[in-house]
Amino acid sequence: MPIEKTEKIWMDGKLVGWDEANVHILTHTLHYGAGVFEGIRAYKAKEGTAVFRLTDHMRRLIRSSKILMMDVPFSVEQLVEATKETIRTNKLEAGYIRPLVYFGYGEMGLNPLNNPVQVSIAVWPWGTYLGDEGVAHGIRVKVSSWDRIDANAYPPQMKSTGGYLNSILAKLEVLKAGYEEALFLTPNGYIAEGPGESFFIVRDGVLVTPPTQSAGLDSITRDSVMTIARDLGYEVREHDLVRSDAYLADEAFFTGTAAELTPIREIDDRLIGEPGPVTKKLQETFFAATKGEVETYREWNEYV
Repeated sequence: MPIEKTEKIWMDGKLVGWDEANVHILTHTLHYGAGVFEGIRAYKAKEGTAVFRLTDHMRRLIRSSKILMMDVPFSVEQLVEATKETIRTNKLEAGYIRPLVYFGYGEMGLNPLNNPVQVSIAVWPWGTYLGDEGVAHGIRVKVSSWDRIDANAYPPQMKSTGGYLNSILAKLEVLKAGYEEALFLTPNGYIAEGPGESFFIVRDGVLVTPPTQSAGLDSITRDSVMTIARDLGYEVREHDLVRSDAYLADEAFFTGTAAELTPIREIDDRLIGEPGPVTKKLQETFFAATKGEVETYREWNEYV
């Protein structure tokens, strides 16, 4: 999806013009992928622009940086305020937010620790990641031939730039095969997640998702949907799933900041069908919560 240009990007404490928001070609993270990031959404809510679980996202950004031994020169509170300032400056009512922490220019080689740790926050308008049609009627998914990186080779709780090369390979594979999204298995054959989404199935009214130990990110949207589901009275389980569990699901869907809550209508040419009643109810409540329409979840709406 093309990026729609806005006016300013926050870089290391200053707002700079969109076209001036550049880095040196020898920036360390550009060469080795040693950076961490977040994907966050702002929604046009009841009382103005609200960022969905902004503080939780920034806390996760700091946790990711800790795994990579990056000493971020800003606090969670400063990053939250910088995000709000950037949204206000760009007069953004709703859209996508991309904080990035990276090792800058200084030294080359596999030790990045002598390079400066730099931070940027960009915002821009952005629609549905997997398409309006997909959100309404579900998408076609294919299990990738690429395994999700083993948790002892790459920590799944670190949302890093380099780690998403694994996701890009899977995405390219399934797009070329005519599907909209991929589904990863772990090296031992359990379902992990999508390239940028958590995975859920519904069977006999019970919601099931793989545990984060199965190489899945500790997703904030996943947590939100599980909370909503329990509050609505659904049983929610976390346990290992294999490919046939996905084929035999009554309903299935992906969750994530970009994907939001996108139903799955087909996996490996096995028909699951149009979004079912559980998916529709969760989707309806989730979108209402992001727009500040559900009092129970008002703390998730961080107004600009």
